[in-house]
Amino acid sequence: MPQTVLLAEDDRAIRHALERALTLEGYQVTAVADGVEALAQAHRTPPDVLLLDVMMPGIDGLQVCRVLRAEGDRTPILMLTALVETADRIAGLDAGADDYVVKPFDVEEVFARLRALLRRTSPVPANAVPGTSGDEPQKSSSASASAYSSPSFSSSDRQIAAAGLRMDLQARRVWRAERELELTRTEFELLELLVRNAGIVLDHSTIYDRIWGYDFGPGSKNLAVYVGYLRRKLDEPGAPQLIHTVRGVGYVLRED
Repeated sequence: MPQTVLLAEDDRAIRHALERALTLEGYQVTAVADGVEALAQAHRTPPDVLLLDVMMPGIDGLQVCRVLRAEGDRTPILMLTALVETADRIAGLDAGADDYVVKPFDVEEVFARLRALLRRTSPVPANAVPGTSGDEPQKSSSASASAYSSPSFSSSDRQIAAAGLRMDLQARRVWRAERELELTRTEFELLELLVRNAGIVLDHSTIYDRIWGYDFGPGSKNLAVYVGYLRRKLDEPGAPQLIHTVRGVGYVLRED
């Protein structure tokens, strides 16, 4: 069965172009012109993924995100936005979006980001290695292998813990000490990767590959935005920072 995309875009030319490109790519597309129609269609026939323009008349893409997330709908959402400031991107993540593409965009980037979102929501085979996508071959790396023997990392079939963090993988819940954190799907998967590799520096390419399934190149700010947003939820006054930047390389989780 083809995967289904609900596309909401008020610009007729962009909407028709994307609908045609997605259809040629093999998706089953439902295209609407505003947020009201998007919510109605999402309730009527839930799609596999939503592709939402931020700036739409009436109910915009951010409001659509907020409504669906408030209803408990965890369908992956990719935002289309002409807003390039970091604060605007953070507003989208705050609303519950999983990823975004900045206009003008290359349609191949849209395809790549949709594939990554759908891959992360696909059923995981029973023999899959935790922390990897169900349809990816198992990857071996010295960094990942050494993380499992790190004294700062512990795991079970259901829970992993490091640096004062505890994650319940089945319930998708996270605690720092006794405080529970509310994370989006992407934030949870990024934190899980860092916790599993506690004390080990992960380079940008590795993180992009494991979380998004695609390296968007040195000019992308996607990872930096997500790390910054995750820090805001993790950090506490008077407590040590957990996610550290290693300039020119990547990020590491450790409790200094």
